[in-house]
Amino acid sequence: MPYVSINERVRLYYEEKGEGPPLLFIHPPGLGHIIFRQQEPLARHFRLILYDMRGNGRSSPSDIPITVPLLADDVSILLRSLGVRRAIICGYSNGGSIALEFALRYPQHVEQLVLIGGFPEVCTPLLYGEFWLGILASKLGAFSLLSSALAIGHGTNRRERKLFKQYVRLADKQDLDTTYRAGLVYCCTEQLASLRLPLLLIYGARDRYIHAYIAMFRHYVPHANIVLIDRARHQIPTKHSGELNHILRVYGRR
Repeated sequence: MPYVSINERVRLYYEEKGEGPPLLFIHPPGLGHIIFRQQEPLARHFRLILYDMRGNGRSSPSDIPITVPLLADDVSILLRSLGVRRAIICGYSNGGSIALEFALRYPQHVEQLVLIGGFPEVCTPLLYGEFWLGILASKLGAFSLLSSALAIGHGTNRRERKLFKQYVRLADKQDLDTTYRAGLVYCCTEQLASLRLPLLLIYGARDRYIHAYIAMFRHYVPHANIVLIDRARHQIPTKHSGELNHILRVYGRR
C-alpha cells in the first residue's frame, strides 16, 4: 500500500489515480479518504490524490498533539513527496480549515482553493455544537455512536454506510479528539484578505447553519466564486456527487 513518511513515526496513507492537473482532497475528522469515493471518476480529468490525515484511516497515529498548522504541513510534505509543485486543493467541511491553512502558508503551491461547506472559524451555535458532539463522543468512548452518526449522515445506501462506519473506527481515538479540538479553536478569518489565489466555495442550498460564513468570505475575499447546490445540505461529496464532480470539472479546468 502506498505511504508517505512524515517522519520516523508518522506515515500517511494515500491513493492517486489519473493524469492531468493535480487535485488533492482533504477530508474532515474520522471519515478518511473514502468519503471521496464518488469523486474517483474525476481521475479521467485530473491527477486525483486522496489521503488519510494522521490519526485517521490507514495512516499512523500522531506523534505530537494535532493542530491545523501541523496538518497543513503534512499536506506540504505529501505533495512534495509525490513531486507535485502546484495543485488544486479541495477541503470538505473541517477539511476546509486545513485547506485554508495550507493556502495561507504555501500559496505558491496552490493552483486553486476549493472549499465544500467550508468555514474560516467555528462561530455559529449549531456548528459549535457539532464539534462538541465529536469531542464528547471521542472522549467518553462513544466511538460506535460517532461512527454510526457519520456513516448514516453521509452514506447513500446500506453498503456505503457499513463501509464508512468501519473506516471511522480505524481512527485513533485520542487523535480524533485533538483534531476536533484543533478545528474548534482554529480561526483564520482576518487572514482571508491575504488570499490572492482563485477561491471556489461550494455550499448546499439547504445547509443553513453554514451560510453565515458566506458573508465572511464575501467580505474578506470578494473575488471568490460561490456555488450553491439546490436541495443539498452538508454532505455534498456523497449525496450530491454528480453536481459536485461537474462543478469541479468546470472550474478546475479554467
